[in-house]
Amino acid sequence: MLRVGRLRITMKSQIMKRREFIKTSLVASAAAATTSAATAADQSPTSNQEFYELRQYHLRQGPMLKRFDDFYRDVALPAWNRAGVTTVGVFDVMIGPDQPTKYVLLPFKSWEAVAAAREKFEADETVSKSEFSTLPPTDPGYIRKENTLLLAFTGIPKLEIPPQVAEKKSRIFELRTYEAHSRKANRKKVEMFNVGEIEIFRRCGLRPVFFGEGLVGRNLPQLTYMLVFDDMAARDKNWGTFVSDPAWKKLSTTPGYTNPEILTNITSVFLRPTGYSQV
Repeated sequence: MLRVGRLRITMKSQIMKRREFIKTSLVASAAAATTSAATAADQSPTSNQEFYELRQYHLRQGPMLKRFDDFYRDVALPAWNRAGVTTVGVFDVMIGPDQPTKYVLLPFKSWEAVAAAREKFEADETVSKSEFSTLPPTDPGYIRKENTLLLAFTGIPKLEIPPQVAEKKSRIFELRTYEAHSRKANRKKVEMFNVGEIEIFRRCGLRPVFFGEGLVGRNLPQLTYMLVFDDMAARDKNWGTFVSDPAWKKLSTTPGYTNPEILTNITSVFLRPTGYSQV
């Protein structure tokens, strides 16, 4: 009996050490990616640049959808708020692949805040004791989850909450990802946004929510940004204004900034906020 008790204690200790090792490894990997990206750009993140975690939860039609919404609305979103993530965006795919998929946007004030908020979220009793967190593998909460970690651009260092949120108006979002063949090319596109393209966006009615350079995730090197519109008609009108703008035409044909030089692929996904989204 004593041997069984010692064995249980040993196994528990090994499991705890393994969990701590995995957590430390993940944090170290992300930190290394952050340092590497900053070094490659010949600058360190400034104190006012936020970090964004963009999650994709791939689901299955049926009860899984309602169960996810119930968990995120009643448990996860309040827990993230208590952990210091004051604005959480949760979205459904309106037009795009892999439906149904839920997108979750988590903005963090600093790199230190990323780890701290995750620790608080995971330690929150409402999360750990929720039905969603204890589902068996035969009936999981989601099919697959994908995470991307982004560093905000210096030209728009913080997430901008759409005015439609305070006005309680309907809205749609366009999430765009630009891939490049090299870090140098990706940095050039980031530079292009910072030196003029974001300003042209704003003037033409393309209202940004965030811009971020990919640090950890798929299809690197890449950058991702989100725009908000009242509806698709406003989206089409404002993009039309942008592509015919003289300043844009000049910037986009400047050597070093042309699409063939710095981009390999562009993808767009259109999203609708859930009823409980804070973005």
